[in-house]
Amino acid sequence: MYYNRPSGGRGASRHGASNNSFNKGRSFGNKRARFMPKSLDTRLFVCPATPQVDQECTINHTFLDFDLPKQIQDNIIAKGYLNPTPIQDQSLEAALSGKDVLGLADTGTGKTAVFALAIIKNIIANPNDTALVVAPTRELAVQIRDEIRSLTTNLPIYSSIFIGGSDIRRQLDELRRRPHIYIGTPGRLRDLYNRRALRLDNTRTVVLDEVDRMLDMGFVHEITELLSFLPSEHQTLLFSATIDQKVEGIALKFMNQPVKISVKTGAASLNVEQNVVRASGKQGKLTILNDLLAKESFQKVLIFGRTKYGVEEIAVSLKKSGFSVDSIHGDKRQNQREAVLRKFKQNQINVLIATDVAARGIDVKDITHVINFDQPATYADYIHRIGRTGRAGKSGTALTFVD
Repeated sequence: MYYNRPSGGRGASRHGASNNSFNKGRSFGNKRARFMPKSLDTRLFVCPATPQVDQECTINHTFLDFDLPKQIQDNIIAKGYLNPTPIQDQSLEAALSGKDVLGLADTGTGKTAVFALAIIKNIIANPNDTALVVAPTRELAVQIRDEIRSLTTNLPIYSSIFIGGSDIRRQLDELRRRPHIYIGTPGRLRDLYNRRALRLDNTRTVVLDEVDRMLDMGFVHEITELLSFLPSEHQTLLFSATIDQKVEGIALKFMNQPVKISVKTGAASLNVEQNVVRASGKQGKLTILNDLLAKESFQKVLIFGRTKYGVEEIAVSLKKSGFSVDSIHGDKRQNQREAVLRKFKQNQINVLIATDVAARGIDVKDITHVINFDQPATYADYIHRIGRTGRAGKSGTALTFVD
């Protein structure tokens, strides 16, 4: 066994003795702890997988029930969507009718399609209207753009993405083409508006995706300012996988009599075997990480580190050990980050190391393992990290290194 439960003592791991001996007489661990955020209770990282395959949610609609234009229906079929997911089943009717919606559902359950379909249907009916989609990270914005483009195939609807790390001159050119759907991160969108390049006079739908993450990242001012530029009559759609009472209170200030829909089931985490790996110090972690990645079962692995520098160090170390690996973090240009993600999706690499920038923007099939090299800052961050595996009914494993 390479990992053990917090209550299992150190004898259960064959690395236990060597990890402890590695740190004998050193104060490195204690020094480091003084500069790190307070650790979460490690018991939160231990949970056996308990897939609920026999307890499926009741779906009351088909996509045909929502009276969508034929081309949208054709695009839905082309994407292989057979029946709505629970969040789609319960929130599409309200979203398509123009009501404000606060939707809570697990990661990978189809929230993007809800607001995308509402936007597309409205623009077909009102070609002069535009829509604004705000996301916390560049990766999530790219993911949303790709989903919207697939749902607007053969429709006269044009969408563009506006994010940091990309050439702003090219984005200014995109705005001159007058897209129907603006997708971007808060800082870049506000910058473009202040340059008088982004016009929101006709924006009738605004989406705040992963709203809790945006508020946690300190984007309250940017979001509030952006929404103040919209016409008084507009629809607001807020979606997230996690939200607490404080964040919900702030979010509701942006909305008008919203319909709140929660289909949180924990399905993603139920499919994930969660456990801890005991390791002392960075070198101890790297030693165990090398042993784990050499196992045949670790086929497609996403590793999370806390800092950009730390992530790059891990990547360099693993490359020297001969692993097929790359990294994404905030110091890389956007085209570099997209190229790395593309390689990971296409199995050109099988190990990706990332900061939390990726936790809400990676939609990659068949990730077998998520490894938290550094512990997350919050439990919500942990849930989003491990939600990259165990998706679409498949099982996954999440391991967290602890001292």
